Amino acid sequence: MTDLSKYRNIGIFAHVDAGKTTTTERILKLTGKIHKIGDTHDGSTTTDFMEQEAERGITIQSAAVSCFWKDHRLNVIDTPGHVDFTVEVYRSLKVLDGGIGVFCGSGGVEPQSETNWRYANESEVSRLIFVNKLDRMGADFYRVVDQVKNVLGATPLVMTLPIGREEDFVGVVDVLTRQAFVWDDTGLPENYEIQDIPADMVDDVEAYREELVETAVEQDDDLMEAYMDGQEPTIEELKRCIRKGTRDLAFFPTFCGSAYKNKGVQNILDAVVDYLPAPDEVDPQPLTDPETGEETGEVATVSADEPFRALAFKIMDDRFGALTFVRIYSGKLNKGDTILNSATGKTERIGRMVEMQADERNELTSAQAGDIIAIVGMKNVQTGHTLCDVKHECTLEPMIFPTPVISIAVTPKDKGGSEKMGIAIGKMVAEDPSFQVETDEETGETILKGMGELHLDIKVDILKRTYGVDLIVGQPQVAYRETITKPVEDSYTHKKQSGGSGQFGKIDYRIKPGEQGSGFTFSSTVVGGNVPKEFWPAVEKGFAVMMDNGVLAGFPTLDVEVELFDGGFHAVDSSAIAFEIAAKGAFRQSMPKAGPQLLEPIMHVDVFTPEDHVGDVIGDLNRRRGMIKDQQAGVTGVRIKGDVPLSEMFGYIGTLRTMTSGRGQFSMEFAHYAPCPANVAEKVIAEQKEKNAKK
Repeated sequence: MTDLSKYRNIGIFAHVDAGKTTTTERILKLTGKIHKIGDTHDGSTTTDFMEQEAERGITIQSAAVSCFWKDHRLNVIDTPGHVDFTVEVYRSLKVLDGGIGVFCGSGGVEPQSETNWRYANESEVSRLIFVNKLDRMGADFYRVVDQVKNVLGATPLVMTLPIGREEDFVGVVDVLTRQAFVWDDTGLPENYEIQDIPADMVDDVEAYREELVETAVEQDDDLMEAYMDGQEPTIEELKRCIRKGTRDLAFFPTFCGSAYKNKGVQNILDAVVDYLPAPDEVDPQPLTDPETGEETGEVATVSADEPFRALAFKIMDDRFGALTFVRIYSGKLNKGDTILNSATGKTERIGRMVEMQADERNELTSAQAGDIIAIVGMKNVQTGHTLCDVKHECTLEPMIFPTPVISIAVTPKDKGGSEKMGIAIGKMVAEDPSFQVETDEETGETILKGMGELHLDIKVDILKRTYGVDLIVGQPQVAYRETITKPVEDSYTHKKQSGGSGQFGKIDYRIKPGEQGSGFTFSSTVVGGNVPKEFWPAVEKGFAVMMDNGVLAGFPTLDVEVELFDGGFHAVDSSAIAFEIAAKGAFRQSMPKAGPQLLEPIMHVDVFTPEDHVGDVIGDLNRRRGMIKDQQAGVTGVRIKGDVPLSEMFGYIGTLRTMTSGRGQFSMEFAHYAPCPANVAEKVIAEQKEKNAKK
């Protein structure tokens, strides 16, 4: 197959429990890839093939599957909904051309759907909306459409309307063709018939159709003029306009159904073929300069005739060896080819290439632009690396991953476990860039860092089951930071005389608090050569190195501006080293005078609770030093949004479940760093000093 217009690379993303994996299962059943439908309730689905996924009924890693529908090849990626694994969604969106945002008919637009929607906007991915679970209690398609407008600020283009509500939901009306699709009770996706629109829905359908036509013809001036003159556009013309508007993110075609009951999935598949862009219709990926990271103005045109360019977007270790998932943007790749990894400058020979079917695989001998494949046994390739033709070196725009906010210390239960643990953790870090590991040099403990409790919980579980490493897990630790609150002007001289040439460096500098989120910034306003230009980088380096180790409790220091405005040097004794040492001494001397302050990570917390427990939940969040920002009442309960310090959120899910008799849910993501109250700061600093003393 070389016709790129017949390819669709799509992802399915949504909030936890909106039905992504179930929708993927139904797509596979309809396209003939599987014959027995799996179910998340009993852990038998195709894409959730990790033990932990089957057991918890959640998706942890994105899985890729390929299938065919109406002569089109669909590469589908099922992504996790849980906030701890957003990195999976982010990197999948990076390599996809289109997506399906699944929303729960009763839950509506939930917190994680907002995050994923934001990622998709940033990646400029065209998407369809599928309002799922319309057979559930409290499901209301029209309410979800309003939420898409108000909460996501997006324009939904309603393409199908539901027939019947909740348990009476039997099918959908296609607004464009004015046909009703009604499924029977067998639960089989192919058992439907096309009927006339139910009499009580005719007016609604006409109203929505008029809105649809008006929105669509805005994409074509000639059609719009003809429509104004009373000429009705044909269905083909409308489809062309909808396709263009979807590609340009002007609106999002919106469908409804129940994936679990097999209703409305065909309409989504038809829409993927009709409206989502083929790989060569998307704006091509920009190429960047490997040194500066800035765009060069060139792009990776999607065509099989261009030089080979691809992005490694995921690494997975399984029983067959390391798999590198690759999206090919341009050119062709054959078995036995030698390619260049532009990030490491090393070449690799392609041994085996496979097309993924979740955890099954089919061998390939060649692949081309538009394909998503996996390569077996590549060395030294990490997520985000560019693979390219040896003669045409290039770098695709890299991925940016969030920094971990929580860490735990682990030690193996038995002596022999540490080597096994080292190898296993090495593989896991390669697979998941938001999971980091470091060794505390003084205590020798291994510190695992991640995006949340669930994230680390699952990593420890994988180590135990997949790699057979039993761990003793310490208390979770919060990633505190330090900053300063007032400006200081100071001077520091470093001089040392000991036979032969000495060392001399004098700096006059100002230290002041920087903008929130600015990190460390350095500037020099020295005139007249009192500190020669060649020593400025040494001064900057001296300060930068010290920023990793704050004066209060040794936490990294954030948001500090340092300005070098004067100083002195010695023609013989001054050197870069002397000025670097002077800067380090200056940091130790001046930071305690600048009102140092401890910062703690604050999380955006989004809690869903039944109405009768709202008071308890808010009271509990207040006790946790939370700031309540917003409350929204829904059909099945209330959503409470607030900002709460991470240190107060450990074990929250247990408390929430107890308070709400198991019906509460919550999600949280890192928001920003904020000053710690004095009593909390004193405690943290004392604990940290005690820890350092033990070392």
